[in-house]
Amino acid sequence: MKKIILGLIIFALGCQPQIDQKDKKSGVQNFSRDLDEIKESGTLKALTIYSGTTYFLYKGRPMGFEYELLERFAEDLGVELEMVIAKDENDLIELLQNGDGDLLAYGYTITESRKKLINFTTPLYLSHQVLIQKKPDNWRQMKLHEIKNKLVTNPVQLIGDTISVKKNSSYASRIKNLEYELGEKIYIDTLEGTLSTDKIIKKVADGEVKFTIADENIAFINSSYYPILDISTPLSLSQRIGWAVRKKDTQLLSTVNQWLENAKKTTDYHVIYNKYFKNKRLHNNRVRSDFYSLNDNKISPYDDIIKKNADLINWDWRLLASVSYQESQFIPDKDSWAGASGLMQIMPATAKELGVTDPYSPEQSLSGGATYLKQMLESHENITDSIQKIKFALGSYNCGLYHVKDAQKLAEAQGLNPFVWDDNVELALLDLSFPENYNKSYIKYGYVRGEEPFNYVRQIFKRYEHYKRFIDN
Repeated sequence: MKKIILGLIIFALGCQPQIDQKDKKSGVQNFSRDLDEIKESGTLKALTIYSGTTYFLYKGRPMGFEYELLERFAEDLGVELEMVIAKDENDLIELLQNGDGDLLAYGYTITESRKKLINFTTPLYLSHQVLIQKKPDNWRQMKLHEIKNKLVTNPVQLIGDTISVKKNSSYASRIKNLEYELGEKIYIDTLEGTLSTDKIIKKVADGEVKFTIADENIAFINSSYYPILDISTPLSLSQRIGWAVRKKDTQLLSTVNQWLENAKKTTDYHVIYNKYFKNKRLHNNRVRSDFYSLNDNKISPYDDIIKKNADLINWDWRLLASVSYQESQFIPDKDSWAGASGLMQIMPATAKELGVTDPYSPEQSLSGGATYLKQMLESHENITDSIQKIKFALGSYNCGLYHVKDAQKLAEAQGLNPFVWDDNVELALLDLSFPENYNKSYIKYGYVRGEEPFNYVRQIFKRYEHYKRFIDN
């Protein structure tokens, strides 16, 4: 049997409203999917890019300033969050207008030219643009004034020089404005839109490019890892940074604005902001890590063992990695309150049956967990859909095979499909938390805390989607 690999769906394939031809005067497309349609679909599609502050993977966990805010916003809306990744920053507005995303959720500078095409939300924060340049190699042996003498400290000094930025970025616009203000030429070295600001800043630190520009908060957190960089020369006044929606989606705009206004008054918002833009220690730990998605194609220290055991059950290894993270957050000596242990949180009696003598051994725990999952898959051989079968196996792994069998009986009695997990058996499991259901004569194994397997399966697949976006198979 071939490996079960769930396809990454970044752009929705379902039926969508038709896109009219572009308005010849404004260039704005007439596509619309406003708040009511988003709620009806049950999914908010947030359009963004990978970066070390926006959205990334670290030690098996999706993170980022935008990502954390979006999670909270989607939860308040009562919908699922789907992250839609643009490979090229230059494509963001076009992708939004074409309907590939509902909300452009990226630290986008609010400019007049962009406002003609999209509607910006209330600003998330203010920042200003700074010049990023490399100090002399021996800067630690130099006095402060000697270092300053080697650096550009005034934009006038940039006349005739070259700055490396992405083509359609607000930084490129700022260079053109500087040219106008100074009345002299400043050359632009155009970089690919696929490069994140973090990667461009690293190019300066490595001496690959001479200058670049970034918002001060992004420059600050990156320069904490590259102390050879100087970010002290401002190139703009304060600028507003916001998200954006299509011109027609006025309900969504109003709702996002109200949510942001309320969120910015909370401690939670400022904790999230500080985590990604001010906490140098956390940032530097991430950048040094092998398990930071912007560095390497790794999820955990146990990837090789996970891959070997995923082969035994014909799974995409990233799915088994998601299970392991769900169970233990990749902590091999973790114990649960219920007595389960190890990476795959195997109970003592089950460990004995599986021949696991050391539950804290990553090799034994992953082998035992994969073997147990294989047993659960075989116990649901009457489930024909491969993805549904995986979900039944995961639910059984979490709460027990016979509780799932009870839920199938209850689902059938309720007029639901006992062979479909999504919105059928998972709902019956929720109902087995109530005595009027678990006391029925045909329910053999009684009460189950149905919310646990319900969330367990959903969270594993949600994390798996993140893993597929960041990690090559």
